[in-house]
Amino acid sequence: MIKKTSQNYGEDPLAVRESNKYQEEYVHPFVDKWDELIDWEGRAEAEGGFFIKKLREHGVKKVLDVATGTGFHSLQLLRAGFEVTSVDGSPVMLAKAFENARKQGYILQTIQADWRFLNRSVHDLYDAVVCLGNSFTHLHDENDRRKTLAEYYATLRHDGILVLDQRNYDAILDKQIEPSHNYYYCGDNVSAVPEHVDETLARFRYKFSDGSKFHLNMFPLRKNYVQRLMKEVGFQRVTTYGDFHETYRNKEPDFFIHVAEKKYIQGDHDHE
Repeated sequence: MIKKTSQNYGEDPLAVRESNKYQEEYVHPFVDKWDELIDWEGRAEAEGGFFIKKLREHGVKKVLDVATGTGFHSLQLLRAGFEVTSVDGSPVMLAKAFENARKQGYILQTIQADWRFLNRSVHDLYDAVVCLGNSFTHLHDENDRRKTLAEYYATLRHDGILVLDQRNYDAILDKQIEPSHNYYYCGDNVSAVPEHVDETLARFRYKFSDGSKFHLNMFPLRKNYVQRLMKEVGFQRVTTYGDFHETYRNKEPDFFIHVAEKKYIQGDHDHE
């Protein structure tokens, strides 16, 4: 694997709005610092076992982690006794996740796959698919988002669930406010701030304690839009939590977490 050491957005970084770009964005130096950005202990404390609790409530045993990153949630789920398969589109991220797991005495079952063609590489059925860490926002095209959700749906058992989170872009788009430094980005000496935001691009700058800077270009998903897409691809009920709570004010949470159920339910049972 050729190591890329710097990001390249060309002459006009704001024009880069492509789903295929994410593999190039996660260059080796950025991935090496990712765990400094996340702070595993701080993240675990902030989440407070939320995802493990929700999975157990739905009787989940077998999980497909489709946004493995450096392995935080895959390892949390393995420790909690779930059977986990770890997927990521970035080979650099998967290698880092495997290394992190090995250091803690676990061997990850890893698959490198493009979400849009997930079922080419994943040939099993799961009780749950989890897509965490604001990862879904790497998809800039609506057809890509629909195709990806359909791929998630297809890999679930008949009563399976999808757990997908996203940054609260509604608050950023409507008020142009910076997200507070809670929950997901817990590193004390790291900043993650929006450098540019419009209706189809959120360009975030990540600055680390040694002065190094990296960027990610993401699509600013609105909460209601994601809920609608989930329903349109076939999920029957979508319950949305704000920062791990079902009761919240729309503008307060840093993150929304959607729990989408595949099991057929008569009538309309949307939750927000």
